[in-house]
Amino acid sequence: MRNLNAESLDTESLDTNSLDTEGARRPMGFADQRFNVNLSILFTELPLLERPAAAAAAGFTAVELWWPWVDSPTPEQSELDALAEAIDDAGVRLTGLNFYAGRLPGPDRGALSVPGEESERFRANIDVAADFARSLGTTALNALYGNRVEGVDPAEQDALALQNLVLAARAADRIGAILLIETLNKPESPLYPLVSAPAGIGIVDKVNRATGLGNAKFLMDLYHLSMNGEDLPSVIERYTARTGHVQIADNPGRGAPGTGTLPLEELLDRLRKAGYEGYVGLEYKPGDRPSAEAFDWLPREARAAR
Repeated sequence: MRNLNAESLDTESLDTNSLDTEGARRPMGFADQRFNVNLSILFTELPLLERPAAAAAAGFTAVELWWPWVDSPTPEQSELDALAEAIDDAGVRLTGLNFYAGRLPGPDRGALSVPGEESERFRANIDVAADFARSLGTTALNALYGNRVEGVDPAEQDALALQNLVLAARAADRIGAILLIETLNKPESPLYPLVSAPAGIGIVDKVNRATGLGNAKFLMDLYHLSMNGEDLPSVIERYTARTGHVQIADNPGRGAPGTGTLPLEELLDRLRKAGYEGYVGLEYKPGDRPSAEAFDWLPREARAAR
């Protein structure tokens, strides 16, 4: 794996705005970002309907979610309404939502390329997820690709995936949202085929060519990419313009920034300078402490999205 510590970054690329009044370098990355909290990995010690208020109490104004109903792509309207009410009552905005992705958390990594019942469940979920997102002003929908299935031709899975992603992109476009394509990491998701930035970008391009909509975007998860040993400054340079969302966690451990060795502040600074102005999702594990105590790396005044 390439050495990705702070010293490996080109400090000469930092402009004079990153100097303090004494002329010393100060990282800009954290203070200049718009953060949201992933409520499917943080605050999971609380019931789902209590998590939006907990994020608000911690100072955040934006949240994101994996599909919350693991066993149901089409939950009862009362369940959807209860979650929407909890989000509204908390005064936070749901900025991103996953489509149904099977057992996640769990062994699955999406359903859209899995032939049979899982693909059908994904299709049944498309309009449900899109309509729920529209009701809350959510403008990013993430579609996890799905694992390879033993005994099934990968080409068959890829053809099915493209069909389903086209449907998802059209549903996203109907509500004024983008469709996100996410790269995961091979050590933790060995059956997932999109385990590099170019692989994710390749699917983005296929979907956009098939629909003509241009609303498929790359989800740049710096933790997953680092686990794959990718050159993160190069990924940022090459793909920021095609990125619709960013997620972070430190590596090793998938913990909060500062618990590992990734220079996340400098990397986010690079993203900002490359033109990224979207949300940065906090998709990390809180460790053996309550989630509310897992944000000490970020001053409270920097937590509200601007």
